[in-house]
Amino acid sequence: MGRTLAAKVWDLHTVARLPSGQDQLFIALHLVHEVTSPQAFQALRDRGLRVRHPERTFATADHIVPTDAEARPFRDEQAERMMAALEANVRGHGIAFFGPGSGDQGIVHVIGPELGLTQPGMTIACGDSHTSTHGALGALAFGVGTSQVRDILATQTLALSRPRVRRIEVRGSLPARTTAKDLALRIIADLGVNGGIGFAYEYGGPAVHALPMEARLTLCNLSIEAGARAGYINPDQLTVEYLRGRRFCPAGPAFDRAARAWLGFASDPDAAYDDRFELDGASVEPMVAWGINPGQAAAVSGRLPLVADARPEDRETLSQAYAHTGFTEGRTVAGIPVDVAFIGSCTNGRIGDLRDAARVVRGRTVAPGVRALVVPGSAAVARQAEAEGLDEVFRTAGFQWRGPGCSMCLAMNPDRLSGREVCASTSNRNFIGRQGSPGGRTLLMSPSMVAAAALAGEVVDVRDAGG
Repeated sequence: MGRTLAAKVWDLHTVARLPSGQDQLFIALHLVHEVTSPQAFQALRDRGLRVRHPERTFATADHIVPTDAEARPFRDEQAERMMAALEANVRGHGIAFFGPGSGDQGIVHVIGPELGLTQPGMTIACGDSHTSTHGALGALAFGVGTSQVRDILATQTLALSRPRVRRIEVRGSLPARTTAKDLALRIIADLGVNGGIGFAYEYGGPAVHALPMEARLTLCNLSIEAGARAGYINPDQLTVEYLRGRRFCPAGPAFDRAARAWLGFASDPDAAYDDRFELDGASVEPMVAWGINPGQAAAVSGRLPLVADARPEDRETLSQAYAHTGFTEGRTVAGIPVDVAFIGSCTNGRIGDLRDAARVVRGRTVAPGVRALVVPGSAAVARQAEAEGLDEVFRTAGFQWRGPGCSMCLAMNPDRLSGREVCASTSNRNFIGRQGSPGGRTLLMSPSMVAAAALAGEVVDVRDAGG
């Protein structure tokens, strides 16, 4: 019987079986940022410990960084303290730091792949929920808490329970103007936000392997919103070509040797899975997550669900969603008014995302009264977009062009909603208060759908929006 990628990578990195029944895994790559690391570094100081493998730890600043100005000190005193702590910690332990002004700063799950730090067959950990993003390159990547960040810094290992593996097979191909974001929201809507608990999701099938790498990153990014412990895509030739020439990848003959090893991590054709889910790619439409979790999503051509028609276990949360949003049961998804449009985040802040949005925006104007922001996922993305003139496309249309950072995804910075504003957002969570206002309402969509909503002042079907 063959093995899955998850089994191959897990077994390769297992150090010991613990009395708890968990496995102690060696972590090949540890990524840290300014929010979940200060307490972990302090714990090391309290115990007189050093970082065990500083050469395997890399840091950036993303969550708290203002996107309208990099001037120090930051206006927010707490943000400045967090940044200063990160700077002191990485300096004191000899850790590479991609900070503001370095030319490499950006969202941790954007810069990892673009620098070639993320590679197939790795175990990767970061104190951030959406670390599953890195699975797009054939890695097993886990979001962890601050105490686990401490453990990895001290030992380069992590105690985890082996997940089961669910194969998600997407047949056929996605229709035109339908994206990986739409596919991810459809999967979450079908399987539920708790459907993946205890699982790693292996995405495959023709529709998945037809996706470019940036779209694969989006799909794996949202695995955590389905409750999965991790999500990954088997490495293929596209993976190899994406990594060729990246700064932290091998070069020359060493790259060719690495590529052969990377491809060997792919699941065997006769691998056994704990569960399977199949989906016809042609059935996926542009989606809108309208409620208070990403599983409350509907096709843009459809209507919001009736509470009475929902599964019994979903009715309470669905009622809470209507109480919070003020939307009416059964109303059309199209036509929901928007006040804010946000394009960015670790889910959709890459150059391909900005190109998709710019195609819709070019030559048009943001609707009166709509506040629209474009926030590149990294300094490298910003440079590429500016070289292509995308920043001018957005500015001319009435969007604000910002510096790289997490921005309005979670509002741990000045970019946030006010009052009862409705935001069309390319981010990953629409939890109550997620974007900075307890009354704010978040609609999760693809970059092209958000762009179309910004122009129309309401949710529209991007398939009818031109561009």
